[in-house]
Amino acid sequence: MITNDDCTNCKRAAIKLGYWQDPYIDLFSRGTPHIERKTPEINRGYFARVAAIKIIIEKFLASVKGQGKQCQIVNLGCGFDTLYWRLMDNNDGGDTDRNVDSSLIKHFVDVDLYGITSRKIFHIRHRPKLLSSLGDDIQFNPMELQSNVYKLIPVDLRDTNSLSTKLLTECHLDKELPTLFIAECVLIYMTVEHSNNLIAWISANFTQPAFINYEQINIFDRFGQIMVDNLRQRDVELLDLDSCKDLESQKSRFICNGWDNVEAWDMYHVYRFGIPPNELHRIENIEFLDEANLLEQLLTHYCLVVAKKNLPNFKVEF
Repeated sequence: MITNDDCTNCKRAAIKLGYWQDPYIDLFSRGTPHIERKTPEINRGYFARVAAIKIIIEKFLASVKGQGKQCQIVNLGCGFDTLYWRLMDNNDGGDTDRNVDSSLIKHFVDVDLYGITSRKIFHIRHRPKLLSSLGDDIQFNPMELQSNVYKLIPVDLRDTNSLSTKLLTECHLDKELPTLFIAECVLIYMTVEHSNNLIAWISANFTQPAFINYEQINIFDRFGQIMVDNLRQRDVELLDLDSCKDLESQKSRFICNGWDNVEAWDMYHVYRFGIPPNELHRIENIEFLDEANLLEQLLTHYCLVVAKKNLPNFKVEF
């Protein structure tokens, strides 16, 4: 819950300054108007994270459209992420003039622990703007939400048997449809065994899966160890550090668990070469960054991994 609240507050701070648009994130806040200001490098880092994942999702949806199919999206460890509502707006973010065809999405599933899903459901039920986009046949209980399109389910990702029941039996996901899984700083909180089991289960159970993993890298250098220590002081333990050693270790965890194509980039590379130049120019004029090396240091300690299987038309290059 600490990491969810931290992430939500950081996103709100960057959105308030105009890094990207999100009319939904404040609906998941605790009602306090105060937003703690973040440093420019943190704001740019969150912008790069949101913008790059948006680009990858659009490429995935374009590849699905080219097949004449619908698809499914599963947001693992979703927290208070607003991705579903932004996609349903048919313009995820509003800054890069890329439209999203939301009709391609047959099922969208948010997954997290029940302590998060119960809080997210509370906000959804009391915010008409959130509730109105969920689709038909909406059913609630205190921890779970089901509609014909959107589902919010409580699952411990370490338990792939429960995940299988929830996704395949209760949410009625189709194993044969292209299915995109998204995990942002999720796997690192699981043991190597549990994260490998999750990755392998997805590969084995879906015919055309794709996986976006945003996570730490270079975790064993001095800056990486400072990150680990700071979280540990807040009683947040990172359990799968070995997979976060470097880009190769991030890629190998997928290759060794059944994925046939895996690419990885550090976020500094993504920031410099993956974000459209006009967008980069826009956001770099929002705040003055006194020391550019601080941004580079931060972004070289995060990465994006895109893994896929049986999706030859889904191509991502940064």
